[in-house]
Amino acid sequence: MKTSSDFEKRLLGYGLLTAEILYRLPDHPKLLQSFLWQTEDLAPKFPELGRFLRFWEQEIEGRIHSVRIAHQNLVTPMDFHYADGEIVVH
Repeated sequence: MKTSSDFEKRLLGYGLLTAEILYRLPDHPKLLQSFLWQTEDLAPKFPELGRFLRFWEQEIEGRIHSVRIAHQNLVTPMDFHYADGEIVVH
């Protein structure tokens, strides 16, 4: 599989994903701890987030309580406009 540049990924719909993961402390399961994680991911299926959460469940002792996400497309194809003129700066 070919690795895409960040720009190509944005054109494909990837955008910044922020996930807040609330998890239970292994030694104190009544307490919740917050973990913030950011990556570029593809909405609405979020494959990168899915891989990260599977890793968490297999490798991290703290059981996940909930995940809250925010996703923003940084650049989309419709954001491109042709310039009608030229500005020269010294």
